[in-house]
Amino acid sequence: MRHTEFAPFYRSAIGFDRLFQMLDQSTGFDSESTYPPYNIERTGENAYRISLAVAGFSPEELKIEVKEQTLSVSGEKAAETEGKTFLHRGIAARAFERRFQLADHVDVTGAKFENGLLHVDLVRNVPESKKPRTIAIGSSDAKQLEAKAA
Repeated sequence: MRHTEFAPFYRSAIGFDRLFQMLDQSTGFDSESTYPPYNIERTGENAYRISLAVAGFSPEELKIEVKEQTLSVSGEKAAETEGKTFLHRGIAARAFERRFQLADHVDVTGAKFENGLLHVDLVRNVPESKKPRTIAIGSSDAKQLEAKAA
């Protein structure tokens, strides 16, 4: 697949830098690692959970960080091969880093490690000023009557 270059648009589209960066990232998904596998599920109206399969890692070897709307989960396994002879090694113990782009107003509320799965809970907190609101439609008849009486 041919790579699309968005650099010329950066100069003429002030304020849309993030949009073009996201387009750049989405077109480069072929080279992205698929380890560790993960699920994203909706657990409520404004609640979500990311579950990563991190078998073989302990909670101390995992790191979760949120910076500028990007959730980063990384893991690094210490080498434990001393004194061990493997006939077959199929359990991945390689270091990884998985990044997730968070939408506006999405916060990480917690993380839990159980049965080889790392669960990261997210919630969307939309401020009252950003929520849709209903505007009452009034009639202008009362103002016109007051103006005629004066």
